Amino acid sequence: MSKLSIMSELWEFLKVRKKWWLFPIVFFLLLIGAMLFLAEGSAVAPFIYTLF
Repeated sequence: MSKLSIMSELWEFLKVRKKWWLFPIVFFLLLIGAMLFLAEGSAVAPFIYTLF
């Protein structure tokens, strides 16, 4: 299964089941994951890890 198909299935689930309140949760989880991934090897990493 590709990542694109997983995202499309998630979108279809949210659209069909009217679970719009899940969208902000998923968005912020993806945002935090991207921040941690991008700051993994940089000098900013110690400051991001103190947020959690």
